[in-house]
Amino acid sequence: MMNDISKKKVASQSRNRRISLAVTYTVLVILAIVWLIPLLWIFLSAFRCEYQADGTFIGRVTSNFFPRAIGFENFRLLFTKTYYGVDRAFLKWILNTLVIAVIDCIISTFLVLSVAYCIAKLKFKLRKAFMNITMILGLFPGFMSMIAIYFLLKSIGLTGNPTHPEYSLVGLVLAYSAGAGLGFQIAKGFFDVIPNALVESAKLDGCTNFKVFWKIILPLAKPIIIYQALMSFTGPWMDFIFAKVIIGADNAAYWTVSVGLYSMLFGTHPDTNLFTQFAAGCVIVAIPIVTLFMFLQKYYVEGVTAGAVKG
Repeated sequence: MMNDISKKKVASQSRNRRISLAVTYTVLVILAIVWLIPLLWIFLSAFRCEYQADGTFIGRVTSNFFPRAIGFENFRLLFTKTYYGVDRAFLKWILNTLVIAVIDCIISTFLVLSVAYCIAKLKFKLRKAFMNITMILGLFPGFMSMIAIYFLLKSIGLTGNPTHPEYSLVGLVLAYSAGAGLGFQIAKGFFDVIPNALVESAKLDGCTNFKVFWKIILPLAKPIIIYQALMSFTGPWMDFIFAKVIIGADNAAYWTVSVGLYSMLFGTHPDTNLFTQFAAGCVIVAIPIVTLFMFLQKYYVEGVTAGAVKG
């Protein structure tokens, strides 16, 4: 009698588990489809190569999801056309973004790792208070400081400078990297795993804190370095708000790629016939980010999981 009850209980639990898994996977599949459809539409629109009866190229949004003709005309136009009076504007936007991303990647990564090392391995007054304050500040979105940052940069001539508009790129780098050190939490969690005995033995041998950080900690922190570098590099590619405010609407030659692509469709001279070129630009922008994540995914995951350890 007891065996029959146990078997029925096990069978019931197994059936409930299968139903739960079926519902979970069904919801995940639906969400994946909803998430992938816009990406697929952008990708197909980038290769859409359709013409009207009079030979005019169709670059606006069309009713058909799948293109009737496929080609690379949108990419050719994107790299050769003049936008907002700037010759080969998209190429300049890409280069502007790349320069900003590389410089921000170097500065931000160094600042974040430095602060994380100090918090994790050095003992000083108000250490806990500093950590609590940074946690509270992290609750507020970054764009809340946008107006203050804009006026600070304007006061020193790094934005809205009519004689040197290129200085706005310097101001944008400062906006991205100056406060990067406050995002030290994940890197600190990684450094907490490294034994303190290594630091103490190095100091006994006469190493300064900087030497310990540079010669001992960083060689052991490859995953978190790659994680932080990826986060810092991808930030300028995806940011729109700070780039739009700091660079301004009148300096099209110094726009980043996000501002440039937005302005093609919604700027001061919007043109719906540029949609397929906009889609081609989105594909081009995605290439470096996707490539980096594909090749560095292993270290990225290691950095996130190791940095999640409670310090």
